[in-house]
Amino acid sequence: MSSKPEFVEYVAEQCRGAGEITYKKMFGEYGLYCNGKIFGLVCDDQFFVKITAEVKANYPDLPEKPPYEGAKNYFLVENVDDREFLTELVTATYNALPEPKPKKPKKPKEK
Repeated sequence: MSSKPEFVEYVAEQCRGAGEITYKKMFGEYGLYCNGKIFGLVCDDQFFVKITAEVKANYPDLPEKPPYEGAKNYFLVENVDDREFLTELVTATYNALPEPKPKKPKKPKEK
């Protein structure tokens, strides 16, 4: 079951206090980005955030669950209505994650 676009848009809007939040469809579900850095997923209308040691220490009660079969655990964020909490969580996660590797330029196609 794939996520409803309305739910993804709602989660993204709730997280906007952390920075520029965007999302991209990935394998039938959605990846969420803060300032260009992927921090979470929406799968089956559930919101998942990457686990980092810093965030785990500050939020030890957040449940952990894989977003899809075969995936590693992420934090499962069940209360997506608490904008202040989501802003804090996404900001802390963003700050703990490494910068994305620069993309290599595409080679021109040969004729």
